[in-house]
Amino acid sequence: MTSEKEIVWHKVLSHKNKLPEGRVQTVTAGHQGICLTHFEGKFSALDNRCPHQGGPLGEGSIENGLLRCPWHGWDFDPCTGLPPGGYDDGVTTFDIKEENNAIYVGIPEEPPHEDTVSDVMIQTMVNWGVNTVFGMVGHSNLGVADAMRRQEKEGKLRFFGIRHEGAAAFAASGYAKLTGKPAACFGIAGPGATNMFTGMWDAKVDRAPLLALSGQVNTQVVGTGAFQEVDLTKAFDSVAEFNHAVSQNSNHSELMSLAVKTALIKRDVSHLTFPDEVAFGKKPNRAKPQTPENRITSFDISPPKNMVNKASKMILSAKRPVIIVGYGARFNMTDIIEYVKTLNCPVITTFKGKGLIADNHELGCGVLGRSGTPIASWFMNESDLLIVFGASFSNHTGITPKKPIIQVDFDPMALSKFHKVDASLWGEISETLHILAKKTKGKTNTINQKPEIQERWKLWKAEKQSRLEDSSNKGLSSIAVFETMNKITPSNAVIAVDVGNNTYSFGRYFEPKNQSILMSGYLGSIGFALPAAMGAWAAQGHERPVWSISGDGGLGQYLAEISTLVKYDMNIKHIVLNNSELGKISKEQRAAELDVWQTSLHNPSFAAYAENCGALGIRVEKLEDLTKGMEKLRDHNGPALLEIITDVNLI
Repeated sequence: MTSEKEIVWHKVLSHKNKLPEGRVQTVTAGHQGICLTHFEGKFSALDNRCPHQGGPLGEGSIENGLLRCPWHGWDFDPCTGLPPGGYDDGVTTFDIKEENNAIYVGIPEEPPHEDTVSDVMIQTMVNWGVNTVFGMVGHSNLGVADAMRRQEKEGKLRFFGIRHEGAAAFAASGYAKLTGKPAACFGIAGPGATNMFTGMWDAKVDRAPLLALSGQVNTQVVGTGAFQEVDLTKAFDSVAEFNHAVSQNSNHSELMSLAVKTALIKRDVSHLTFPDEVAFGKKPNRAKPQTPENRITSFDISPPKNMVNKASKMILSAKRPVIIVGYGARFNMTDIIEYVKTLNCPVITTFKGKGLIADNHELGCGVLGRSGTPIASWFMNESDLLIVFGASFSNHTGITPKKPIIQVDFDPMALSKFHKVDASLWGEISETLHILAKKTKGKTNTINQKPEIQERWKLWKAEKQSRLEDSSNKGLSSIAVFETMNKITPSNAVIAVDVGNNTYSFGRYFEPKNQSILMSGYLGSIGFALPAAMGAWAAQGHERPVWSISGDGGLGQYLAEISTLVKYDMNIKHIVLNNSELGKISKEQRAAELDVWQTSLHNPSFAAYAENCGALGIRVEKLEDLTKGMEKLRDHNGPALLEIITDVNLI
């Protein structure tokens, strides 16, 4: 026995009658798991871990006077912890005492924490600015989770425990799309990690930096078919630009530094997986957390002079230029709009770039492409020069290759990717704009297209007004929903949108002011909106309102995350358009001259579900209740959901 001074006593049972004679129970003394036994009138405290496979003895039972391990049936004396037969694989016991009918267990005072491999890596991650993690704690990532807990306790990290790891990855992607900085998603070995795969791809194809951290089974059983054993480095090789398993001999802080640096600079996905024994391993003596100091260069890249000269000549000779901005230009809009004023020309956005310029701006012309407006397509068709910033030219953008084009992008692979471009300027957008402005300011000969922009908006608003008159006894029209949002949604909100007919209608009918729009652009993954809103709230929720929009199919993917909103009091407003159908798929089946099949949905009352989770739930079935319902959603302080019954044919 240890001396009294070395013992710390912990109350483990408030009243001894709570553990009947002949029973066992798991309790905790400090961080020590205890199997508390009550046998033949005596209480005893044993180490809760069976010495063979680590089974929880407190979940076992006393049979024939012996404590039986629930995992493999090995027996121990319930008082002494010794096995029958004279074997030497007994269980450690601890001092115990009764006071005022309560049970106390005495354990040696815990030594100070010694930093682990996980500690030095998570400290490095936080030093690099990755201080927000979405994930789920489980048996194969406990070492990493404990390192995160210590950083959270010091106020350096925020951890949001989600209900599904897929939501964690989408939340991290939404965070990165809004801020340009990575958050982390976190899962266990096997299914926890593979659940993150879709959200990781969403970030990758939309060029959003993301850090994925996964647990892994012990190295010694990797490749043997052990429980939840998946070769995660091999599995994630296609999605992660930086992809490594941490080993005991790794340069741990450098490995994390390279992971975050790769995500930041390449605007891509990094993945690290931690075998269980490595995560708990003692930090090497000389290992220190790293910082990004002097590790990242400036991104002020200037384009080649010959292309600048060519682009300048094209601008100086243009009469009706049009500016097209994509998602890649989202952090450069102040400089772009300043330059556009010198040309008095229209500004069009791709769908992914929706909201980068306000629709009520004197030069704003809305969205181009499948979810766009006739205003945007009109000005593109009437132009004699397209100046394109941060757009990919994929088939969804709707940018015609038949006009003279100047393209500016930070990624040389994006330049002329799908067809020839007359002037390809590889450079940082704002830096390139400053150079072009010096060469063209005061020398252009463009016509003032503002009056024409006003006229085109007048025609489109009249068309929208006529569509507002469409009605149905099945539900509201999408245009009614988004026209109401135009009036009620805060002008500075972040809005995460999903995939489906609701998204196309949003692109066409919602008129952004200063809102930021988040979407699953190139992956087009249903279910994106609500988790992405969680990421946006973590990034800017205390500064800006956060809204999200989905159809019933999209919300159904991550419906349980409404309880996550409530747990963390995420002040997110979600609008769900409920038409009891995967409407976009039905539409595509008809377009392919097929029968509509298996697209109907059986839905709960989403409003009632939100109420059951502890959020505000509102249900609107009639047009006359829509404005009041949306105002109630907006004004509520806390998570809230507005369910709107819509007609699938009125989009």
